[in-house]
Amino acid sequence: MLLEPLFGSKNRERVLVFIQARGEGYAREIARFYGIEHSPILNQLEKLESGGVIVSRKVGRTVQYQFNPRYALLSELKALLDKAISYYPEDIREALLMNRRRPRRHGKPE
Repeated sequence: MLLEPLFGSKNRERVLVFIQARGEGYAREIARFYGIEHSPILNQLEKLESGGVIVSRKVGRTVQYQFNPRYALLSELKALLDKAISYYPEDIREALLMNRRRPRRHGKPE
Protein backbone atom coordinates (compact mmCIF):
# COMPACT_ATOMS: atom_id res chain seq x y z
CA MET A 1 0.00 0.00 0.00
CA LEU A 2 1.80 3.06 -1.27
CA LEU A 3 -0.66 5.78 -0.31
CA GLU A 4 -1.64 4.60 3.17
CA PRO A 5 0.61 7.18 4.88
CA LEU A 6 -1.05 9.97 2.88
CA PHE A 7 -4.64 8.81 3.26
CA GLY A 8 -4.32 7.48 6.82
CA SER A 9 -5.99 4.16 6.07
CA LYS A 10 -5.22 1.25 3.81
CA ASN A 11 -8.94 0.70 3.27
CA ARG A 12 -9.34 4.29 2.06
CA GLU A 13 -6.50 3.67 -0.39
CA ARG A 14 -8.15 0.43 -1.49
CA VAL A 15 -11.47 2.19 -2.14
CA LEU A 16 -9.90 5.03 -4.12
CA VAL A 17 -7.66 2.75 -6.17
CA PHE A 18 -10.56 0.41 -6.98
CA ILE A 19 -12.81 3.26 -8.09
CA GLN A 20 -10.01 4.78 -10.15
CA ALA A 21 -9.27 1.46 -11.87
CA ARG A 22 -12.89 0.45 -12.49
CA GLY A 23 -14.68 3.78 -12.73
CA GLU A 24 -17.22 2.81 -10.08
CA GLY A 25 -17.90 0.16 -7.46
CA TYR A 26 -20.04 -0.89 -4.54
CA ALA A 27 -19.01 -1.87 -1.02
CA ARG A 28 -19.32 -5.66 -1.28
CA GLU A 29 -17.61 -5.74 -4.68
CA ILE A 30 -14.61 -3.80 -3.35
CA ALA A 31 -14.44 -5.89 -0.17
CA ARG A 32 -14.69 -9.13 -2.15
CA PHE A 33 -11.88 -8.03 -4.46
CA TYR A 34 -9.53 -7.43 -1.51
CA GLY A 35 -10.83 -10.40 0.52
CA ILE A 36 -11.90 -8.39 3.54
CA GLU A 37 -15.09 -7.58 5.44
CA HIS A 38 -17.37 -5.07 3.76
CA SER A 39 -18.11 -2.91 6.82
CA PRO A 40 -14.71 -1.09 6.89
CA ILE A 41 -15.02 -0.48 3.14
CA LEU A 42 -18.55 0.89 3.61
CA ASN A 43 -17.25 3.12 6.40
CA GLN A 44 -14.58 4.58 4.11
CA LEU A 45 -17.08 5.04 1.27
CA GLU A 46 -19.35 7.01 3.60
CA LYS A 47 -16.46 9.19 4.81
CA LEU A 48 -15.31 9.90 1.25
CA GLU A 49 -18.88 10.72 0.21
CA SER A 50 -19.39 13.09 3.15
CA GLY A 51 -16.12 14.80 2.16
CA GLY A 52 -17.36 15.28 -1.39
CA VAL A 53 -14.68 13.11 -3.02
CA ILE A 54 -17.15 10.50 -4.30
CA VAL A 55 -20.86 10.41 -5.00
CA SER A 56 -23.34 7.56 -4.85
CA ARG A 57 -26.33 6.50 -6.88
CA LYS A 58 -28.77 3.66 -6.41
CA VAL A 59 -28.92 0.96 -9.07
CA GLY A 60 -31.76 -1.28 -7.97
CA ARG A 61 -30.90 -2.19 -4.38
CA THR A 62 -27.18 -1.57 -4.86
CA VAL A 63 -25.47 1.72 -4.05
CA GLN A 64 -22.78 2.45 -6.66
CA TYR A 65 -19.98 4.90 -5.89
CA GLN A 66 -17.90 6.92 -8.33
CA PHE A 67 -15.71 10.01 -8.21
CA ASN A 68 -17.50 13.33 -7.82
CA PRO A 69 -16.84 15.21 -11.08
CA ARG A 70 -17.18 18.49 -9.15
CA TYR A 71 -14.44 17.65 -6.64
CA ALA A 72 -11.86 20.46 -6.89
CA LEU A 73 -8.75 18.22 -6.79
CA LEU A 74 -10.13 15.37 -8.88
CA SER A 75 -7.58 15.51 -11.70
CA GLU A 76 -4.68 15.64 -9.21
CA LEU A 77 -6.14 12.77 -7.17
CA LYS A 78 -6.64 10.64 -10.28
CA ALA A 79 -3.06 11.32 -11.43
CA LEU A 80 -1.75 10.28 -8.00
CA LEU A 81 -3.85 7.11 -8.02
CA ASP A 82 -2.75 6.23 -11.57
CA LYS A 83 0.88 6.61 -10.50
CA ALA A 84 0.28 4.39 -7.45
CA ILE A 85 -1.45 1.73 -9.57
CA SER A 86 1.55 1.66 -11.91
CA TYR A 87 3.72 0.55 -8.95
CA TYR A 88 1.39 -2.25 -7.86
CA PRO A 89 2.47 -5.84 -8.60
CA GLU A 90 1.51 -6.99 -12.10
CA ASP A 91 -1.08 -9.55 -10.94
CA ILE A 92 -2.94 -7.07 -8.73
CA ARG A 93 -2.81 -4.37 -11.42
CA GLU A 94 -4.24 -6.73 -14.04
CA ALA A 95 -7.00 -7.89 -11.69
CA LEU A 96 -7.91 -4.29 -10.90
CA LEU A 97 -8.03 -3.23 -14.52
CA MET A 98 -9.98 -6.27 -15.74
CA ASN A 99 -13.52 -4.98 -15.41
CA ARG A 100 -15.82 -7.85 -16.37
CA ARG A 101 -19.35 -6.88 -15.32
CA ARG A 102 -21.54 -9.10 -17.48
CA PRO A 103 -21.68 -12.88 -17.24
CA ARG A 104 -19.91 -14.85 -19.95
CA ARG A 105 -21.97 -16.30 -22.79
CA HIS A 106 -22.95 -19.92 -22.19
CA GLY A 107 -20.51 -22.29 -23.86
CA LYS A 108 -17.86 -19.63 -24.49
CA PRO A 109 -14.35 -20.99 -23.85
CA GLU A 110 -12.45 -19.51 -20.91
